[in-house]
Amino acid sequence: MSVSSISCEPVLIAGEWRAADAVGTFHALNPATGEQLPGEYPISSWTDCDAALDTAARAAVALADVPRDRIGGFLDRLADRLESRKQELVEQAHRESGLPASPRLSDVELPRTTNQLRQAAQAARDGSWALATIDTKNNIRSCFSAIGPVVVIGPNNFPFAFAGIAGGDFAAAIASGNPVIGKGHPLQPGTSRLLAQEALAAANEAGLPKGTVQLLYKVKRDVGLRLVSDHRVGASAFTGSRSAGLALKAAADGSGKPIYLELSSINPVVILPAALAERGDKIAQEFSASCMLGSGQFCTNPGFVVLMEGEGVRPFIDRVKAAFDSSTPGVMLSEGVAQSLAESVRILRSAGAKLVTAEGPAPGAGRHPSTLLEVTADQFLAASAQLQTEAFGAAALVVVARDAAQAEQVLDRLEGNLTGCIYSHSGTADETLYERLAPRLRRRVGRLLNDKMPTGVAVSPAMCHGGPYPATGHPGFTAVGIPASLRRFAALHCYDNVRHDRLPAALRNQNPNGSMWRLVDGTWTQADVSM
Repeated sequence: MSVSSISCEPVLIAGEWRAADAVGTFHALNPATGEQLPGEYPISSWTDCDAALDTAARAAVALADVPRDRIGGFLDRLADRLESRKQELVEQAHRESGLPASPRLSDVELPRTTNQLRQAAQAARDGSWALATIDTKNNIRSCFSAIGPVVVIGPNNFPFAFAGIAGGDFAAAIASGNPVIGKGHPLQPGTSRLLAQEALAAANEAGLPKGTVQLLYKVKRDVGLRLVSDHRVGASAFTGSRSAGLALKAAADGSGKPIYLELSSINPVVILPAALAERGDKIAQEFSASCMLGSGQFCTNPGFVVLMEGEGVRPFIDRVKAAFDSSTPGVMLSEGVAQSLAESVRILRSAGAKLVTAEGPAPGAGRHPSTLLEVTADQFLAASAQLQTEAFGAAALVVVARDAAQAEQVLDRLEGNLTGCIYSHSGTADETLYERLAPRLRRRVGRLLNDKMPTGVAVSPAMCHGGPYPATGHPGFTAVGIPASLRRFAALHCYDNVRHDRLPAALRNQNPNGSMWRLVDGTWTQADVSM
């Protein structure tokens, strides 16, 4: 039964803000103070989802005839509008997330968000992302095309850059020609509302079909599972916990619907002996800063360090301990996130990890001290599953191996991760060890780094923000990196002996814009097809 939604904030469906069909309501909290923030938000029933899906299905058909320039124009307009409302957006996200207004939200995350929107706009206009392929001899042509309505479920740790509306998955789905149903994170509903207001205005300015952008704030678990598995959905994207993601994946898989997940990663860092001897202090400083950045609430936070016994090990651990112990516990995204971190640390300790940092008094609700733990490689190999528990926050586990052979065993036991990095001597002193260990780490990660921490994820065409399970649901895709990220929300369409005037523009003889790269008879070219 629906509850009264007169006092609730409206949802965005079919191009208008309308009263939700709510089965409950919720409020956002300021994680720094615990205070309830203004605004009552609806928990939508299936009726809202059903209406959004019907609208999105109609929008998907209409979008197929919209020129790519207009889609690019929408993404550019949205970037401009977000920048014009920067102060309000940053203040709202700061209140709801506890993340620093500056430099984090204002100077780093919002510019990153507008940058990826503009990169997506350029990809939409250019069209090369679609990998148009033409075989003139057999008159067979193919390209990637929009897959249909996309459900984007954003996380709590990036209010802008990965948001259900305006984030990277949103930008990629729109650029590849799909309407988006954004599901805002319940910790940051006010931020989602502001983003959706600007997205709707930009869509209207660009003349996009009603329902290209829609927003629901929160749904119950069974409704969310039904949403991603509905026959009208083309694909879904989720960033969040492993348990929630796997439940969504099971539902989507059961109906044959693609879903792209970012789930869990401990991001191993391997520090070779000669590197420790050469610059152990510097590496300890880099590691500590990276691990504690943003209270450790990054999916690429380095949470697992592999060392080999030697004289540099204890000084390195002691330096990291000192940095952690002297830090002030930061505000977590919510009290629940802090409690989850505490539970993960408990699991690690129960599996044999020794607490290295000081065990002081509880720092208060919504906070958790920076935590360093240690095990031997023997202990890790005996309980590798439990000792790979993701501790989402400023926490890390150091694994000390006897030698290179045991380090190999440790790496072979790793689950899939987003990143993995190896620190080695600036000369060739670690080269033999690197050649032994790097291939093993390479198989376990989406992005391999040398001599740098993994926290930053550049919005670069070459970036892979993905990896083997459980980092993601599929190792062949990236959530960051345009144009590759667009192909998650596309289907490969083939045309065999189809009359020329019935082909999509990307596959006709004339290059539709003169800049699109197409594979014509085995050669990449921007030229028209000569018959």
